[in-house]
Amino acid sequence: MGVASRQVNISKKITKAIAVIAGGIITAYGLEAVLIPNSVSDGGVTGLSIVGSQWMGLPLALLIALLNIPFIFLGYKQIGKSFAIYSVLGIASLAVGTTMMHHIPPIIKGDTLLITVVGGIIIGFGMGLALRNGGALDGIDMLAVLLSRKLPFGTSDLILFLNLFVFVVVSTVFGFQGAILSGIAYFIASKVIHIVEEGLSGAKTYKIITSQAEEMIETIRDRLGRSSTYTFVHGGYSNEQFREITCVINRMEESKMREIINEIDDKAFIIVYDIAEVKGGNFRKRDIH
Repeated sequence: MGVASRQVNISKKITKAIAVIAGGIITAYGLEAVLIPNSVSDGGVTGLSIVGSQWMGLPLALLIALLNIPFIFLGYKQIGKSFAIYSVLGIASLAVGTTMMHHIPPIIKGDTLLITVVGGIIIGFGMGLALRNGGALDGIDMLAVLLSRKLPFGTSDLILFLNLFVFVVVSTVFGFQGAILSGIAYFIASKVIHIVEEGLSGAKTYKIITSQAEEMIETIRDRLGRSSTYTFVHGGYSNEQFREITCVINRMEESKMREIINEIDDKAFIIVYDIAEVKGGNFRKRDIH
């Protein structure tokens, strides 16, 4: 790799890191300026952290950092080092942001519909921005991906189940109405994440037509821990023979997959499909570092 290529690569990494940090700060603003002052929580690990902060009087930032540690390790083992690093940056910026914004006045007060809509949009945009750039602000999605390989349930089903548990816990602090509003805010946030990051849960199928098939398959296996299949195809105009690679990944691996494709063959023809669930076959991966 030449000096220019290394500089471009470093520049892209810095840009992604800034975007992930910005996502954490935006999410912190949605929590502290909209949801928490109105007794509304978020889902996932952040929701549990909010409840724990109310119960024990501990700083929200401390609980966000501590409760996400096992999930960062899980992300490192299952998705890779760069994802874990970006997630550390995102979660740290979320934690620091909640501390810095803890005493800011709420921008909305009392209007429950407006609270859930505006709060859900803000935190969804922040989380989606982080995910789009290769990091995560909450560990519950990573847990759902892991459990889906061990249990006879899909990823989206497990995300729903885990968050139902979170909102039951939320109800012990914010009451039944607060738990319902929290659930609505989380639902809105999930839709915004889908718009920003293109896929809340589930998997994506990548079909890649390239003349660098061997290197592409090996790199996907080495960097993502994913196996691929291929078929021979012919160009309808040129009659050249290519290999069409098919690889199924989860949504948190998409940023790295695009990096691999652009690095090896930036002229590759790519088709991407959204998949609701993947079960059976060899949709498993080894640990990567």
